Amino acid sequence: MKLICSKASLLKGVSIVSKAVPSRTTMPILNCILIDASANEIKLTANDMELGIETVIEGEIVERGIIALDAKFFSEIVRKLPDNDVVIESDDTFQTTITCEKAKFNIVGKSGEDFSYLPYIEKNESISISQFTLKDVVRQTIFSIADNDTNRLMTGELFEINENRLRVVSLDGHRISIRNIELKESYSPLKVVVPGKTLQEISKILTGEAEDMVDIFFADNHILFEFDETKVVSRLIEGEYFHIDQMLSSDYDTKVKINKREFLNCIDRATLLIREGDKKPIILNIQDGSLQLKINSFVGSMNEEIEIEKEGKDLLIGFNPKFFIDALRVIDDEEVTLYMVNPKAPCFIKDDAGTYVYLILPVNFNAATV
Repeated sequence: MKLICSKASLLKGVSIVSKAVPSRTTMPILNCILIDASANEIKLTANDMELGIETVIEGEIVERGIIALDAKFFSEIVRKLPDNDVVIESDDTFQTTITCEKAKFNIVGKSGEDFSYLPYIEKNESISISQFTLKDVVRQTIFSIADNDTNRLMTGELFEINENRLRVVSLDGHRISIRNIELKESYSPLKVVVPGKTLQEISKILTGEAEDMVDIFFADNHILFEFDETKVVSRLIEGEYFHIDQMLSSDYDTKVKINKREFLNCIDRATLLIREGDKKPIILNIQDGSLQLKINSFVGSMNEEIEIEKEGKDLLIGFNPKFFIDALRVIDDEEVTLYMVNPKAPCFIKDDAGTYVYLILPVNFNAATV
């Protein structure tokens, strides 16, 4: 095999597929990036058997062939090469030479025939959305997936399609994040749970341009994302997702409209008094025209007042400050509206158009110490 391509093109391709190289594996071939120049294009592939990424890069194929190279060494070499054309040659013994200007590396590759290719996905059921929308939806929901495998379903996000609506849901047992997207066409009803890791990695690759589209294809056990010159295939998480509609109530006794930036900055200041590992809640004292935010920790205390518009009853309620910060940071509106019932019921942050809903469970606190 012999091929020539620019360093920029090669580095971009390697960076994209490297996201699917496993950190640990019992199959050494999976520690490799596959370079496939056996047809009329140069294809790079990595696969950890849960997530697989394939991308096509620009370049000239002088001699067709296929080789698997250690991902760590190969990506480090490419990254540190001069900014010029790179020549990659390999022989029948898998000895591979990488040359750029006066730099020349010799590394041992592996047979490309032993590599685990991406599973074939029949392109039957699919939807199409902009890269901007997908990247934005992931940003606005991914923070509330669970970060451990106690319940695998919580480590993924629900993608639920109903006619021309896509609903994306994540939860970790303490909060729920929901985004509703209007699609340009109507589709058959569908529910799948996509691993959070897959969505995080895709989000890093997407350009986020509103004009560039992503085609999403659904199979029994897999999901395929196609965009630009890249394919991302991921296993789905099996099992029935939680019945979240039962948790979403429209009842409220207290409704608060508040400036988002002011509220976020206030909570952010309060967290200065919380040491890592402390579980000190912020206390919201909601009265006519004002929200008083208080925190008492081992370090000290803070008290701040914000102007609000309030409907309904006064309320004293406590929350984990991190959960509020995570939700407020991804909301783009200038004002947010909170809906609450009592100190033991969830708080809902949602907009009138129904594009987002964030549910945050309150925490118990001793009212006598407030």
